[in-house]
Amino acid sequence: MSWLHSLINRLGQTVQARYPSFYAKLPAFAELIRLNKPIGVYLLLWPTLSALWLAAGGIPDLDLLIIFTLGTAVMRAAGCCVNDFADYNIDGKVLRTKDRPLARGVLTRRDAIACFILLSLLGFLLVLLTNPKTILLSFGAIAVVIIYPFMKRVTNLPQVVLGIAYSWGILMAFTAQTNSLPQPAYLLFFANWIWTVAYDTEYAMVDREFDLEIGVKSTAILFGEMDRMMIGALQCLFVLALWLAGRQFELGGFYFGSLLLASCLLIYQQILIKDRLPGPAFKAFLNNHWVGAIVFLGVVLDSLFAG
Repeated sequence: MSWLHSLINRLGQTVQARYPSFYAKLPAFAELIRLNKPIGVYLLLWPTLSALWLAAGGIPDLDLLIIFTLGTAVMRAAGCCVNDFADYNIDGKVLRTKDRPLARGVLTRRDAIACFILLSLLGFLLVLLTNPKTILLSFGAIAVVIIYPFMKRVTNLPQVVLGIAYSWGILMAFTAQTNSLPQPAYLLFFANWIWTVAYDTEYAMVDREFDLEIGVKSTAILFGEMDRMMIGALQCLFVLALWLAGRQFELGGFYFGSLLLASCLLIYQQILIKDRLPGPAFKAFLNNHWVGAIVFLGVVLDSLFAG
């Protein structure tokens, strides 16, 4: 692999020589798209891959597996650009986000929007490798990605919009693999939507004190003292919807066993958020990576060994 290392070094030297200002900003761009914080990719990837497996009734087409894996990472990065573009004047007032590149002034809003356009074009090129129905759905996906960051200024339910954005890939996975949208696909969409609202409410609990001061809205603020109960109710609905989807897809023990394990993690999250402290609430949010991974593993194992 020495040739690859040499090629990367040469490319870096060329960029540094010809575009020194851009080269100097590369670490900040890496921060902008959260390369150091992949949790958002995981939360998008596991449900999308699960949908792709279920749509295929087993191992999906290799090209689609590559397209959706790369597309998930690219579009999550694009979403981060829009988010920081929208929040450039408030991130500096929140402890958790005060060191983001736009808040520190090392990148401009123009940098963020340019990065968003580049990543969106890359994502669209990936979608063009699928089929017309999936391409058509992709326009809805990009619209929701653009709209979401601004919702926290106009509604106490921005997490509802985020849930749509984080669930859209499920529909696209089915159209890409089967060129159709069967009824169980919508059930998976619903399950992931309410799960997203639940875990992003945990995330919003981390910043609730700051959001109240600067006027940013969230479900954590809307739910108030009922936040734990509402998160628990949404988590129960999430598991129920996945159970119903499993019945419709005629899945077996591995899948339903994964739902049991995932439920144990959701109970653990309730323990973490019981005192509504920012640190444990953030830990509860991060724990959802394992919820998605376990459900995906159940889908894969069921397709390989059930029956």
